[in-house]
Amino acid sequence: MNLFNRIRLRGGVHPVGRKELSADHPIRVLPMPKRLFVPLQQHIGAAANPRVEVGDKVLKGQLIAGSVGPVSAPVHAPTSGTVVAIGDFPAPHPSGLPIPTITIEADGEDLWIKVEIPDDPFVLSPEEVAARVGAAGIVGLGGAAFPSAVKLNLSRKSGVTTLIMNGSECEPYLTCDDRLMRERADEVVKGIRLIRHAVGASEVLVGIEDNKPEAIAAMTAAARGTKVKVRAVPAMYPMGSEKQLIQALIRKEVPAGGRAADIGVLVHNVGTAYAVWQAVAKGRPLVSRIVTVSGGAVVAPNNIEVPIGTPVEALFRACGGFHGEPARLVLGGPMMGSQMPGLHVPVVKGTSGVLALTEHEIGLTIPAPCIRCSTCVRACPVGLLPLEMAARIRAGDLNAAVDVGLKDCIACGSCSYVCPAHIPLVHYFDHAKGELAARERSKLKNEATRKLADERTARMERIAREREEAAKARAAAKAAREAAKAAAAQAEKKEVVA
Repeated sequence: MNLFNRIRLRGGVHPVGRKELSADHPIRVLPMPKRLFVPLQQHIGAAANPRVEVGDKVLKGQLIAGSVGPVSAPVHAPTSGTVVAIGDFPAPHPSGLPIPTITIEADGEDLWIKVEIPDDPFVLSPEEVAARVGAAGIVGLGGAAFPSAVKLNLSRKSGVTTLIMNGSECEPYLTCDDRLMRERADEVVKGIRLIRHAVGASEVLVGIEDNKPEAIAAMTAAARGTKVKVRAVPAMYPMGSEKQLIQALIRKEVPAGGRAADIGVLVHNVGTAYAVWQAVAKGRPLVSRIVTVSGGAVVAPNNIEVPIGTPVEALFRACGGFHGEPARLVLGGPMMGSQMPGLHVPVVKGTSGVLALTEHEIGLTIPAPCIRCSTCVRACPVGLLPLEMAARIRAGDLNAAVDVGLKDCIACGSCSYVCPAHIPLVHYFDHAKGELAARERSKLKNEATRKLADERTARMERIAREREEAAKARAAAKAAREAAKAAAAQAEKKEVVA
């Protein structure tokens, strides 16, 4: 029976994959660049705090910035060398704004720190596994970059029963997870088993799109004899979204505004599982990752394992450079990725791909007025009304946009992809979410200011009241002293008369 007939999913699109550009080439290892630019903010949460100074010698895997607060992740040296700068460097973000970065000049030796390796990582307690994952600076490698140890601990405490590993890789062009599963399936499965051990899940499912038969075969062979079950899912976008993958594999739906843990599910990326095995079994923190280098402007697309902090220019150079001037540089996939400000920005933990696209690939068009064809409604995998949300946003009524589902939008870009009028719907939604977030921050700031003002008023009133009470007490004491003095004088007078 056809898989599409067995699994009915809402919405979604089938963009041109272009995965053949890089999928059939083995993973290559990038020669070590002369300098690495390692940002301190590579994850959701608070930026890491530097633990080194300019001039310090570091070894590969050495902690160079510690985590800050409950949601954060440490950063480690991607190679051995010398810290030559600690300061701002352009971020891998469309704005290109500078962020705190540690610059390391490689010494060419690539020497690892000495580590203690457990004899059997599976005898470690779940808490110890999570602690080692956290200490290794592992974050979600599917793009979200949420600190993995936080997810492990929260999942264990919330009683997660099903672990789902995301190997769908539904974005066009991207094939780094595909190649990882083909070439390193044994270590990926071992990492999955460690994650299962850390959260106590009773069921483990690996979802891989059915357009990756080699990866499915490799993972199935590696999982044989374990409790890890490999399942093919339809090749459609956005199958890689957490909610869609859950629905495809276990027929459950995450409630609006809720989390996967609310229905007893934890979702992790297969790349994260590989990093977990490297960290727990081999003592190696997250200092490198596999990146897809692709696009019509690239001479020889490929998947390359690169140190964190490598300028993307080095990746394109390793793939033969460009046929001509790229029309657009993209960090991540073309659907949910972001435009790069230039070739100087560094690879970070969440960088799944770097694309150099031609004008033909990006299809530059001028938006036209909405014709209310509802194509976007049919494409939305969450069941929202993109045209209605966009209309309310254009009218400036963001609250009304929220009422029709704005906060449930996963920004997958399916609606923009199918819109015949070429309206950049996702840009409207991202703008509105940013504006709402700014309003919320302003509201919280005003509430905090008002609270401080109220506390100051209460404090001043208390001080005034205490002063008044103290003054009354002093007056009463003075009156008592004067009364006692008068009484003593009167008594003395009576004795004299007597």
